[in-house]
This record gives sequence, C-alpha cells and structure tokens, in this order.
Amino acid sequence: MSVKQIPKWKYRHFKGKHYWVDGVVEHSETGELLVIYHALYGEGKGYARPLKMFTERVERDGYKGPRFYLIK
Repeated sequence: MSVKQIPKWKYRHFKGKHYWVDGVVEHSETGELLVIYHALYGEGKGYARPLKMFTERVERDGYKGPRFYLIK
C-alpha cells in the first residue's frame, strides 16, 4: 500500500464514528508505517494504527468491508 493512497481527510470507522487522518509516519525502530488520526467527536483523542490494519477489510457483526473508508 502506498502512503499516497491514504489522503489527509475524514474517514468513517465501520462502527460509525468519524476521524481525521493527519498522515502516515514510519516507526523509527521497526520501519512499520503507522496512520496517525484523531477523533472528530468528544475530546478529539489521537491514535496511531498500523497502515496494514487501517486499510484492512473486516468481517464483524454482519458487516463486511473496509475498517475505515474515506468520506467524500
């Protein structure tokens, strides 16, 4: 997955909450790519999630699809 394929924009998590992606960074010791994002609700808490996990598809509670998807 190319870093360019994760635009800085609003995303919806498959459970329904909205987040803003701040960018993709590289872990200084492992080289793993991490997506940095924050909640667009509550106190706007920030998160980091491996790029692979951010972009994966999930199957849970009758839902099949992307974990996060871009809101246009």
